[in-house]
Amino acid sequence: MENARKKAGLTPPQILVIGFAVIILLGAALLSTPAASANGQPLPFLDALFTATSATCVTGLVVVDTGSRFTMFGQIVIITLIQIGGLGFMSMATLVAFALKKRISLKERLILQEAMNQGSMEGIVRLIRKVIMYSLTIELTAAVIFAIRWSFDLSPGKAIYFGIFHAISFFNNAGFDLFGSISGPFSSLTSYVGDPVVNIVSMGLIILGGLGFVVISDLLELRKGRKLSLHSKVVLSATGALIVVGALVIYIFEFTNPKTLGSLSWHGKIWAALFQSVTPRTAGANTLDLGGMRQASQFFIIILMFIGASPGSTGGGIKTTTFTTLVGAMIAMIRGKEDIVFFRQRLGRDRILKAITLTMFALSLVVFVAMVLSTTENHNFLMILYEVTSAFGTVGLTMGLTPDLTHVGKVLIMLMMFIGRLGPLTLAYALGPKAEKELYRYPEGKITIG
Repeated sequence: MENARKKAGLTPPQILVIGFAVIILLGAALLSTPAASANGQPLPFLDALFTATSATCVTGLVVVDTGSRFTMFGQIVIITLIQIGGLGFMSMATLVAFALKKRISLKERLILQEAMNQGSMEGIVRLIRKVIMYSLTIELTAAVIFAIRWSFDLSPGKAIYFGIFHAISFFNNAGFDLFGSISGPFSSLTSYVGDPVVNIVSMGLIILGGLGFVVISDLLELRKGRKLSLHSKVVLSATGALIVVGALVIYIFEFTNPKTLGSLSWHGKIWAALFQSVTPRTAGANTLDLGGMRQASQFFIIILMFIGASPGSTGGGIKTTTFTTLVGAMIAMIRGKEDIVFFRQRLGRDRILKAITLTMFALSLVVFVAMVLSTTENHNFLMILYEVTSAFGTVGLTMGLTPDLTHVGKVLIMLMMFIGRLGPLTLAYALGPKAEKELYRYPEGKITIG
């Protein structure tokens, strides 16, 4: 296997792209069989491919309802794809290697470094061990709490099954749910809008999954007297600020809206505003009718979805660190400062250029696909932009457009989910020519800005 990769000359980004594509195709093949369909009729292959892409890219956008359209076999295929896609297929392969006591090669370490978005290979295998241990522990704990809570509403066996499924789905920020079989298709968690247990556990899973495994590891190491890294400080600060600001904005704009917060009690309003602020950070579950929100709230959620989660997490988007770097650059420019400084440490020029490149790349991609879909889909532009941003950020929230997508629309949204999960820059490195060091530099010139 190693020799074959060497002969093929594949780079780590190329291996990641091919690996995810193969997993998606295998998942689509399984989901298109009669055994996966609740009515015994095979799901059309394009719909099966869309579902497999959404699950592997931990998005949550669905063209058919997961709870009512798929059998238990189909649902197990989906949750397996979510687990593989959330942790990364290389992490899962490493888990198998650990079990078989195989050595992790240099090439495989390079791929793991790319998959986990790390700056170096140092300690990468140790990090993967922690990733697997943390993930399974968090998912198991949440599954137990969910099962206990839902045992009051469902049979014991179903409560346990629902607990396991939703713990994996929410921690991996996938947003797939099974409540369509109980509350009606595409209902998500709307029946539990004011339930504190479901809200707290779901939000906890989403936040932990979106922080990134490096940050979780840093937090656990605090008890050993170690200090938080700059990365963890920025991620935690940005995540907290976005959740609080998001909840306040949604609470203010939706307070009197009878279709959303208006009909809820005061504590129900708080839970709903908080949940809708957390879930655009690439989770995909919802407790309110998103289509019934005011346009100001819908557009604000688009911004949250575009920012997304944090690097090295199960989420997508341009990432909280990228957004924070851009805000830092703006503040530094306004104040006439030369450096961007966070917590008494300045950022290197390469970090700033990468943040600008990633944001412009992502913004251009979202705008272009939204423009194309506005000609193929018979819906208003805000709904289309919402769908495209949700796919890019691997969020899974929708205003109801996904089931009505044309074949062209489904293909474009699948591509957006794929790019969003891998990251635009990873895909660009995989498809672009090999970078070569420049042997000379041109003289510096000046242009007028602003």
